[in-house]
Amino acid sequence: MSFFGASTITEQKILDALRAVKDPDLNKDVVSLNMIRDVKIQGGEVSFRFVLTTPACPVKGKLEADAREVVAALPGVTKVEVKMDAEVPKGRGIPEREAVPGIKNIIAVSSGKGGVGKSTVAVNLAVALGKMGAAVGILDTDIYGPNVPIMLGVTEEPKVRGNRLVPREAHGIRCMSIGLINRGDKPIIMRGPMLHGVVQQFLREVEWGTLDYLVVDMPPGTGDVQLSLAQLVPVSGAVLVTTPQEVALADVRKAFNMFAQLQIPIFGIVENMSYFVCPHSPDRMYIFGRGGGSRMAEDFKSTFLGEVPLSINVREGGDAGVPIVVSDPESIQAKAFLTIAEALAAQVSIAAMKAPKLPTLNIGG
Repeated sequence: MSFFGASTITEQKILDALRAVKDPDLNKDVVSLNMIRDVKIQGGEVSFRFVLTTPACPVKGKLEADAREVVAALPGVTKVEVKMDAEVPKGRGIPEREAVPGIKNIIAVSSGKGGVGKSTVAVNLAVALGKMGAAVGILDTDIYGPNVPIMLGVTEEPKVRGNRLVPREAHGIRCMSIGLINRGDKPIIMRGPMLHGVVQQFLREVEWGTLDYLVVDMPPGTGDVQLSLAQLVPVSGAVLVTTPQEVALADVRKAFNMFAQLQIPIFGIVENMSYFVCPHSPDRMYIFGRGGGSRMAEDFKSTFLGEVPLSINVREGGDAGVPIVVSDPESIQAKAFLTIAEALAAQVSIAAMKAPKLPTLNIGG
């Protein structure tokens, strides 16, 4: 009897059963999304690959459990083997822009003003995505104040192979910055056209290899570098970093509207330095105000990716070249960055799998 039951198992029945499993972010069943691959049947044993759209999927465990359950419930199935895998889809961006070979998604991390911890957020998000299994690079386009090499602990100049630069690697990600070339305390003095040339070189003349995500740490404001990046490559989307107080939010609103004019979608908003937890008390102290980032995301109909608590350990890790997600992965700050990285990866996949939805221009403050 068991042999007869096993003989009725077909690939079509397995796929039909798996249509009951839906990706909660993409809101489609996993078969329609082409996530089920290499189905094999041997007697009552069934195996298949479950290919996620990012290795940073926050619901990976639930999707795997649901897939096992629906297939195991089929008559004749005695064993289910699921191999979880991931293939990050290529972002859309503006189609007229020439893509960088090998790079699937370019993510701009930006803010309207300095001092909100934008580079700290960019570095920790990049390293967090790398820790989750993605191929990640970070490009520091803050030409006048390149801090990414310090935060990653990278001190060596980039190697040269032919007429191309080879990025340095640290904490599992690739890094390029003007700070690796112009070393020491010598200032960078450039006009707009020169900045455009530097950004172009870092995108086109660096051996980035194959990357799922290139995180671009932008300079503060809404100036030349932002414009150059938008003109040169198809940027998948942007992450905006703010702190809770109104003086920061006012400038981030300008950054939001700038990306709207440049036709670059907003993946979401990160609120940094959200609150402080005293080591001698569990109470939260909202030093810079409360809830500004989430309210702004609601106002702009954008995604609030999460909040990062204020901590001296984050600053110390940045100064020492060891990001908090590496130096203290169990801290509430590191866990916040990991959660935000998962949410960001989900938004990147959503944008890549459906028609782009551009932010709505908001002229009012």
